[in-house]
Amino acid sequence: MWTRKELKEKAKKSLSVNYWKTVLVSLILAFILGSTGSSIAGKSLTEKKDTDNTVNTEYQTENVTDNNSMNFPFRTTEDGKLEFSDGNSSYELSNSPESIPGRIEHVSNMIDSGKFGAGMIIILILVLVTVVLILIGTAIAIDILILNPMEVGCKRFFTRNLNQKANVSEVTYAFDNNYKTVVKTVFFRDLYTALWSLLLIIPGIVKMYEYRMIPYILADHPELTSKEVFAKSKEMMKGQKWHAFVLDLSFIGWEILSLFTLGLLGTFYVTPYRNMTNAALYEKLEYGRLAIEEN
Repeated sequence: MWTRKELKEKAKKSLSVNYWKTVLVSLILAFILGSTGSSIAGKSLTEKKDTDNTVNTEYQTENVTDNNSMNFPFRTTEDGKLEFSDGNSSYELSNSPESIPGRIEHVSNMIDSGKFGAGMIIILILVLVTVVLILIGTAIAIDILILNPMEVGCKRFFTRNLNQKANVSEVTYAFDNNYKTVVKTVFFRDLYTALWSLLLIIPGIVKMYEYRMIPYILADHPELTSKEVFAKSKEMMKGQKWHAFVLDLSFIGWEILSLFTLGLLGTFYVTPYRNMTNAALYEKLEYGRLAIEEN
């Protein structure tokens, strides 16, 4: 059985040996986990909303102008003749009943023009929606194909860094080692966690802890299949979920202190410290060792 104290002691020793590289990889991991694509989609939706508002404003202004013209389409000239105006030119009309079709035709043309304007707005909205969907799809693809494998690479860096000075190049490890299995496994990890979370919050949290070791296993055992990785993570976390949860809670005090430094303490100490502690947990569960090996 492991204790929080021994995990954190090894984490702090390893962090001090390779400090700046650990900070850098922790920043990369924070970006991967916190900026996966939602920001791109959110920005696109905001731009769409602003554009729609602009289009609607222009359309409303155009309608006001047209309505003003239609409210007073006829007027009587000084010589008693009836004059029709469509906003661009004026026409003299007779007061006789035969002139009525001419009036109807002009009014109909104006209405048709209004319908054409509404159609253009619908087309613009459809184009904007299509662009937004393309951007969202691109963000999801980047998340699945690039960011998820980089997450596995970051976890490999932390586990290697426990016993030696790891290189930042470990971040790209998954791209050259069983890439398809990594992509598939991490994708289904996220999907299953999300589906369980839709049922109730608690089952989602339980599954999150059950799948906690998946990135570490993929980084440490690239020869395993997706099914074997899920089974191994489940077995490793059996009876450990609550202890891992308490381990996470033990960093709350550090997180509160980080708020008073506008996140600087978190960036340069708390986050790297927590990442190394989690790597030490994996090492303990997988190999049962915590002592720093001599190089």
